[in-house]
Order: sequence, then structure tokens, then C-alpha cells
Amino acid sequence: MINWEMVTDWFSSHYSSFGFQDVVDILIVSFIVYEVILFIRKSRAAQILKGILLLVVLLELAQALDLTATTFLLSNSMQLGVVAVIVVFQPELRSALEQVGRRTIGIDFFSDREQGEELRACIHEVSTACESMAKQKTGALIVFERTTGLREIISSGVALDATVSAELIESIFFVNNPLHDGAVIIRNNRIYAASCLLPLTQNRNLSKELGTRHRAAIGLSEVSDALVVVVSEETGKISLVSDGLIRRGYRADTLQEALLSGFEQTAAQRPSFFKRLFEKGGVK
Repeated sequence: MINWEMVTDWFSSHYSSFGFQDVVDILIVSFIVYEVILFIRKSRAAQILKGILLLVVLLELAQALDLTATTFLLSNSMQLGVVAVIVVFQPELRSALEQVGRRTIGIDFFSDREQGEELRACIHEVSTACESMAKQKTGALIVFERTTGLREIISSGVALDATVSAELIESIFFVNNPLHDGAVIIRNNRIYAASCLLPLTQNRNLSKELGTRHRAAIGLSEVSDALVVVVSEETGKISLVSDGLIRRGYRADTLQEALLSGFEQTAAQRPSFFKRLFEKGGVK
């Protein structure tokens, strides 16, 4: 039989001082562990982590068997391994820090009625242009800036600051237009720049059928919260990229809904820790 009095006394003696600070402490540690797990799942860290764990086991075994030379070699290798891991994972670590830096509580893009109408009109023009370009198989890359500033990306292109219209977008991506090769950046419901260069993703697990435009769109979405629309020159398919995920097969109406939904998202509407932890990324 369980002596519940003893159990109660044990919990009382160990957790009598458990308070708000302990809850905060546990939440912070849980968040850090969660982010580390996500980082490992999204990078090459899984295989290298297995190698590190194997070295730790071998080191403990060598020390237990009093193998002096092996212990010396493995212990020094572990010290050098820390530096090696930082060098190998420099792109991933930079991306992770950038994502932490751009975490925001959320911005209400529809707080001003006039601004909300401008956004809807802008998205409507972009969706119309994309459907037209998809039928003609004209490649296009259109970026909607949200909370993450894209100054470096904009500086790589040609400044325009023009009103968004389907006709203008189609003319920019017309094959003989010198601005067609690159991305159009939309900021504050205006075409802010064109022919901009985007960073390519380092993800090696993507489908081989994804071209440079798609990889550039995914690359930008990995380091910012931008919404990126891609029209494939080969297939004419319309894709939407955000948070490193690409979704394909949109029409003008469904693209418009998805873009509006993207701007309406707030921190409260983000997936829970456990849902994001176990969901699988990739092409949908």
C-alpha cells in the first residue's frame, strides 16, 4: 500500500518554495529546448549530433578503461569540435538568430480602414497579374514585405515606388524588360523596387523540379517573414512561400485569400509549440 502521508510530506519538503519564478524558469528552459530541437530538425545538425554523441560515449568508455592515449585524442577533438560546429553551422546559426530577432507580437495591417482597402486592392492587382502570367507561362517573383525590413534586398535592385497595378507587374516581368530578372518588392502597398536579388535557400531536401525562383523565394522566407509569390516559367503554376514552406497550385481567387490571411495573422493565431514541433515542412 502507498503511504500517501509520506508522499505528501515529500512533495511538501521539495516543492514548498515553488513559486512564480520557478514557473518562468521552466518556461524559458522549455522554449530554449524547443527551439534547439527545431533547429536540429531543420538543418544538418541531426547527423552531426549523432557523431558528437558517439564521441562522448567513446570518451567515457576510454576513461573507464584507462586508455590514456585515446582519452587524450578524444578530449582534444571535442574541444576543437566546438569551434568546428560553429564554422560548419554558421549559415544555420545566422538564420536562427535572424528569426529570433524578427519575432514580434504582431502588427495589425487592417487597423486603418483606408490602409486595409489599399492592401486588398494591392493584393487583388497582384493576384490578377499572376493568373495572367501563369496562363502565358511568364516567370515572376513578387515579395510582400511584412514586419521584417528588406532594406538590403531592396538596395540590390532598382527603386521604383509606383502604384501597384496588374498591367505594371506584367510589364515588369515581360521577358524583354531589363527589370524582369529578379524580384519585385511590395512595401506599404506600393511597388518599391524591382530586379532585386534574393538569397537562395541552403535546404537540400527540396524537390528537384523547383527552379531558381522557387529556391530564392524559400531562401528569403527563411530569414524574414515576407510573403513571396512565385509564377513558374516552366509549368505556369502559382506558388506562395512563407516561413520556409512552399504551397503550390493557386488561382487568382485562392491566392488573394491566402495573401489576405497572411496579413491578418497575429501572434495569437500562430500554431502551438507542439503542433509546430511535429509538423513536417516541405512542398505541399
